[in-house]
Amino acid sequence: MDAIELLMHDHRVVEQLFRDYRTAASGAQQRAVIETLVLELAEHGALEEFMIYPLAERVLPGGEREIHACLAEHREAKKTLLALDKLSEGDERAGPLVERLRQEIEEHVRGEEGSLLPRLRAAVSQKDLDELGQLLQQAKQTAPTRPHPHAPVEPPASADTGTVAGAYDRLRDRLQGRPST
Repeated sequence: MDAIELLMHDHRVVEQLFRDYRTAASGAQQRAVIETLVLELAEHGALEEFMIYPLAERVLPGGEREIHACLAEHREAKKTLLALDKLSEGDERAGPLVERLRQEIEEHVRGEEGSLLPRLRAAVSQKDLDELGQLLQQAKQTAPTRPHPHAPVEPPASADTGTVAGAYDRLRDRLQGRPST
């Protein structure tokens, strides 16, 4: 998959996870879906922040303004993800938080797929998008798996923080027996 196809695939996976949450039969199943949502969205957001958004800022007219808005949406979603991540199985606050997260993500995806990604496809060669897709796949192996709403999102600090956070998150995930993708 090229970079844009990969990002859109991630969007579809997250949409399915929201549907899975609504149909989960037990608190344990809902918690498993929440943990997977946290992982998927943390990885996806980090990849956008480290690799996609800097590219978009460079190649798109007005890209800096658009990316600033995307980063603000990411910060809000990370706060919601962090709140969800801290809940225990069966916590009654989970349902409303998942719904808030769904709305935040739906709005963000609508903006990316309606404007940012088509403009990026038009501005970047297919060869470069293919190569970036491969790099994104590789970077998923080390990206953070938990939200870090207060971490820097601007390079170069974001890259250093992301590397350390990803290693720490993956260790925590293993020790806690959390799902991986």
